[in-house]
Amino acid sequence: MSILEHLNSSQQQAAAHHCGPLLVVAGAGSGKTRVLTHRIAHLLGHHGVDPEAILAVTFTNKAAREMKERLELLLAEQQSRDCHGQPWNTLTELQQRQLRSRVYHETTQPLWIGTFHALFARLLRIEMDNYRDPEGFTWTRQFTIYDEQDVRSLLKEIVTQEMNLDPRSFEPRQVRWTIGKAKNNGLLPDAYAAAHQGRRSERIAEAYRRYRRSLAANNALDFDDLLLIPVQLLRDNAQVREVWHQRFQHLLVDEYQDTNRTQYELLRLLTTNGAAPRTDGSWHDRSLFVVGDADQSIYSFRAADFTILMDFQRDFGDGQADGDTRTMVKLEKNYRSTATILEAANALIANNHDRIEKVLHPTRDRGRPIQLGCCDDELAEADALVQTVLAAKRRNPGLRWGDVAVLYRVNAQSRVVEEALVRSSVPYTVVGGLRFYDRREIKDALAYLRLLVNPADRISLLRVINVPRRGIGKITLQRLTDAATQLGVSLWEILSDAESVQTLAGRSARSVLQFAELIRTLRQQVQHRSPAEVVQRVIEDSGLMAQLKAEDTDEAEERLHNLGELVNAALQYQAETDAPQLRDFLTSAALASEDTDKNKKDLKADRVVLMTFHASKGLEFPVVALVGLEQGLFPNHRAMEDPAALEEERRLCYVGLTRARDELHLFHARARRLWGGERVPALPSCFLEELPEQVVEIQRPRSSGVFLRRQVHRDKLLRSDRPESRPVSHEENTIDTTCAAWRAGDVVEHEHFGQGQVTHCFGAGSKLFLAVKFGKQPPKVLDPRLAPIRRIGAAGAS
Repeated sequence: MSILEHLNSSQQQAAAHHCGPLLVVAGAGSGKTRVLTHRIAHLLGHHGVDPEAILAVTFTNKAAREMKERLELLLAEQQSRDCHGQPWNTLTELQQRQLRSRVYHETTQPLWIGTFHALFARLLRIEMDNYRDPEGFTWTRQFTIYDEQDVRSLLKEIVTQEMNLDPRSFEPRQVRWTIGKAKNNGLLPDAYAAAHQGRRSERIAEAYRRYRRSLAANNALDFDDLLLIPVQLLRDNAQVREVWHQRFQHLLVDEYQDTNRTQYELLRLLTTNGAAPRTDGSWHDRSLFVVGDADQSIYSFRAADFTILMDFQRDFGDGQADGDTRTMVKLEKNYRSTATILEAANALIANNHDRIEKVLHPTRDRGRPIQLGCCDDELAEADALVQTVLAAKRRNPGLRWGDVAVLYRVNAQSRVVEEALVRSSVPYTVVGGLRFYDRREIKDALAYLRLLVNPADRISLLRVINVPRRGIGKITLQRLTDAATQLGVSLWEILSDAESVQTLAGRSARSVLQFAELIRTLRQQVQHRSPAEVVQRVIEDSGLMAQLKAEDTDEAEERLHNLGELVNAALQYQAETDAPQLRDFLTSAALASEDTDKNKKDLKADRVVLMTFHASKGLEFPVVALVGLEQGLFPNHRAMEDPAALEEERRLCYVGLTRARDELHLFHARARRLWGGERVPALPSCFLEELPEQVVEIQRPRSSGVFLRRQVHRDKLLRSDRPESRPVSHEENTIDTTCAAWRAGDVVEHEHFGQGQVTHCFGAGSKLFLAVKFGKQPPKVLDPRLAPIRRIGAAGAS
């Protein structure tokens, strides 16, 4: 019986491929891992390929382990029929163990299966002595691999101590990111300096040189070196390249759309022995088998380049049209989702232009319609989400909490969802990130706030006295702490005494005194400002915001979003509290953190899964909910002005839709609280308009209790501001909300954002919204009836 017998026709066509190039366009849920494992098994069993001649690349270590386990079981089941003449499940447990052991030693152990980094680290362990570095550095085969913390510590030492650069201008994290990007583009220090002119680039290039020198002195490599050095080795050493070209005759690559240019170059060098693509022409007993889907390319921020997949036919294949080509197979039969979900996903992704045409065909019935919930704000959205989860459990008592996933665009969105789940006693876990109140930047900001309320809090003081870095070292802190202990006073009392600080802190005295003055100034504001205003001032005046802006990385931007969400948490607390105080806000934050940390040790417990769209890639769940589907959030503001970025955002939404097996729930809010605390009107995501009407069932609008209480409170204020004895003029009683009254080009002044210009008018009457551009910021959508704006110039006025 053929090992390919249980595959569908397209899967069989791909897995049976022997020599030559082949691109397998594998749609979501189409069984690509099944095809990869069956292809390896077919090469080994049917074609008699030596296991050591196969190189299979995955994008995670977990995927590599799963592929090995599947392959081992598949081959053992085949040998069960061949050796024992009976099915695998009829063998005794001892016979099964013996067969799997034999398969492991004879077949799967010699295979090279793993990530790019793991495989080429293994190659360097063998060939490092043959590497000749352009800058003259040397490493031995016993090299150490530095993790990210090691790298950052080394670069911090180089930047702040060796080069004596200001860490605020040359933040070590940002320098690390720049060097990593250079390595991923194949640039050594001199090449980087040549490509990036300017004094700053010169200093980064010098830090890069010193960094490489330090790595070599420690016989260490970072993760980027595990790709860059093999490229240089294979490109420059023809003898080594020939050895590995002859060794690996069959290359298989999973998630090909996520490769970067350095990884592509490694594949090209091994496949063609250094020749340019399509000039070698000899595929005798050799193959390049890549599996991927341009529609699921979502990692451009990690330097992934999906055009590598798009260009496969030009680089390696026959270049023929889809219907005529012999070097491409499409897997379009989906085994995961209902027909309704697939209809929505197909319609959405069809709006992208830069893709390989394909349509996912269902193998299941239509299932439930997709549910679309429109909510007043993010609080109502979170409440509606929880009710949806509870209703799903009632409909299907066998549904586990862990069968439900909630996906959002940015991690900061998790806070209101987490708090709603806690209120309803629904267990949950956050995947691919920490719970909101566990995130470092949130803990730092809360430590500052606790210090304002209680300056005797030594733990909070020690956490933030050097965050951001102020040049206050451990020895200085130890002296100050020892003095406080010996005198029997709080550490804050020591810091508050200038003479004591001058005596104990030495060269760090100025920084310590500046920190103490900062805390004193912020403490004065606690009595006169609202909790949200104090949180905002702490984030800005402490330097936390400036530090993250200076880093200018994706991670820093995510952390800035989280700090903004902490301001929103304080505003929400104020809206729900009659006499809000900072002390009580900190108590509510502590309680929320404690509730969400219950049973933290049992990470595999049955819990609702919260994660970003990016983190959901490769996973699937019976029930999936997508929240925050609004313009400016998903797709984000930057993508709305960049067609290529918008297509990637659409691919990200497509990935989210295709995670769902049975039920798909979509949510958007009419207004959402953004950075700075202002709740502004929000428009539904353009992606919602691209879904077929017949597959979407719109739910009635949802309002949260908090929203309704806020409306009542605002109505009271409006009534109290207008004495009943004063006559109300017709002009006062009329709210001008017609499109004729507001036009694109009108100049407005906002209470917080300053002067701006109207770029668009949406809707009419009571549903009129304005898009206003303030400086270089992305446009903000405002309700002219509620936002603190006034027109200072009409469109077309000179």
